[in-house]
Amino acid sequence: MKYLLMAFLLFSLVDNSRAQDTTAANCKLIKETDPYTKETKLSTGFIFLDGGSVTIDADSKEIIVLFSLDGAEKCFDNNSTAEVYFEGLKSKTLSRNQGTMNCEGLFQFVFRNSRSNPTTLLQRIMTKKITHIIFTGNSKKPVTVTVGPAEQEAIMAQATCLVNDGRGLIK
Repeated sequence: MKYLLMAFLLFSLVDNSRAQDTTAANCKLIKETDPYTKETKLSTGFIFLDGGSVTIDADSKEIIVLFSLDGAEKCFDNNSTAEVYFEGLKSKTLSRNQGTMNCEGLFQFVFRNSRSNPTTLLQRIMTKKITHIIFTGNSKKPVTVTVGPAEQEAIMAQATCLVNDGRGLIK
């Protein structure tokens, strides 16, 4: 009986450590320290989508979701918009570009890094699958970026990891 109990406890420990390893494997963030300011930054690295890519970065002050769209002449300024469509929601989420004016196809969502619950858009990025995003820039011609099933999972998992680990950067 004693050996049966020991075997059960040992199996539980081994099974538990495997579960933790799996979670840690899904949460591979790039950690960099600025050599001048000594400030630590976290990044998901690029997640490639149909028509572009996305990276999510965090420092002690901000969380930035940066989309890089393929193709030339994709100009965005502070009047440019992105309509984000999530699986299971009938309404779209509209947001403006919060980055600098550019013609390189870069579009940013900027959120404050805080210990409290994230804003609605960031919370949805963490918990809902993005089906597609329609970007409208200076040319007023909409550009649609479709997000595949594997990328949907990657964005959700990486965003959740980054937001949770990013809270540790707050001073």
